[in-house]
Amino acid sequence: MTLLETSLGSRLIPKRRGKVRDVYDLGDRLLLVATDRLSAFDWVLPNGIPDKGRVLTGLSKYWFERLKVSNHLVSTDIDAAGLVLAPAEREAFVGRSMLVKKARVVPFECVVRGYLAGSGWKEYRRSGTVCGIILRPGLVESDRIEPIFTPATKAETGHDQNVSFEAMAGALGKDVALTLQSKSLEIYRVAADLALSRGLILADTKFEWGFDDVTGELLLVDEVLTPDSSRYWPRDAYRPGGPQPSFDKQFVRDWLETTGWDKASPPPRLPEDVVQKTRSKYIEAFEKLTGQPFRWK
Repeated sequence: MTLLETSLGSRLIPKRRGKVRDVYDLGDRLLLVATDRLSAFDWVLPNGIPDKGRVLTGLSKYWFERLKVSNHLVSTDIDAAGLVLAPAEREAFVGRSMLVKKARVVPFECVVRGYLAGSGWKEYRRSGTVCGIILRPGLVESDRIEPIFTPATKAETGHDQNVSFEAMAGALGKDVALTLQSKSLEIYRVAADLALSRGLILADTKFEWGFDDVTGELLLVDEVLTPDSSRYWPRDAYRPGGPQPSFDKQFVRDWLETTGWDKASPPPRLPEDVVQKTRSKYIEAFEKLTGQPFRWK
């Protein structure tokens, strides 16, 4: 079953709907439910990827439990939310749900790049920099670089916008910005080492942080180190000098580019083979990183 939207019937729990997650306010906690929705080129596509939400939730749980950093996760057991659910509702929410602490989310994406790809590569070709950071000359696409911290402003719609560290420090204060930079780089290095031992290169990733509503403690929030928030490449196929195969929605982007879609009107429905190839990549990433078969109940 592909789950594109969740519902709690007529119960009056405020909900915010993001590109992928439905967020329910439970008073002192939030319930984040990862659907199977898929976005590409700033559009949510008409059909999703079966089990994608469960992969994102399972991987986030794996990393939250493994990383030695304070985070917002309370439980991934839907019963911990204390809701009375009908059988069909419970089936939909199992494996997709994170009960989390409320936090004042920092209004910047904390991006760490360890390889030259995506928008970073495009900028480097133009100016020899990535987000204003000067890199050595002569690099090629997908080259490994010393990990760099490149924050971006968060956008509800459209693209996030890269900003300088100085702009982030001006908005948040230098001490907070330095802490976010240090913690993000540290987590990236730990995660990249583990991923490499499992046969995957963590090319880049983005973290979100927030301050606990009650204690003020800095917490790692949202999802973490999933194929939606990170660029993973297979280590055994890595060849710098061009784009790399990846464990995300690459099949979807590639197919959309062949359709003649103008990216300004509603996107076409994905064919079944693209859906299944994309699903298999998400599950493969889960199984490689965790060392466990993908199961959600």
